[in-house]
Amino acid sequence: MSKSKVPAINDAVDNIPLPATGDQQLGSGDFLGQQLVIYFYPKDNTPGCTTESQGFAEHYQAFRDCNTAIVGVSRDSLKSHDNFRAKFDLPFDLLSDSEEVLCRYFDVIKEKNMYGRKVMGIERSTFLLDSKGVLRHAWRKVKVPGHVEEVLAAAQQLHASH
Repeated sequence: MSKSKVPAINDAVDNIPLPATGDQQLGSGDFLGQQLVIYFYPKDNTPGCTTESQGFAEHYQAFRDCNTAIVGVSRDSLKSHDNFRAKFDLPFDLLSDSEEVLCRYFDVIKEKNMYGRKVMGIERSTFLLDSKGVLRHAWRKVKVPGHVEEVLAAAQQLHASH
């Protein structure tokens, strides 16, 4: 698969390791054998991103029960991620994509309107990979309310079917 092609449903996802909390590098290849939720969010410690991250944390055990790992991705630094993770007691790792490598691979960098200014930023998006690293579900332009529950239901269904 070429690097320029955005993965579509049923495509194998490239393993793109990034710096992660806990002083490690993580990529989708580190999660083979379990399903993986990759959620992209604009910024640590902002209201929507905090609510979404807390939602994944609240349902963490239910995701674990259906053999599903979770990672959050934004362009924030590892220091910011470490603080965000500690502040909200997030039980999963956050990946720092300051170079936008994974963001561009999944095509989540979009033009946004911030206070009347056009800026490039992360469009809130979530992807569910199966235990072989194949993309099975994609949610783009995510609205936070009800989203985590929808992803959990898809993860449970995927787990039950394999």
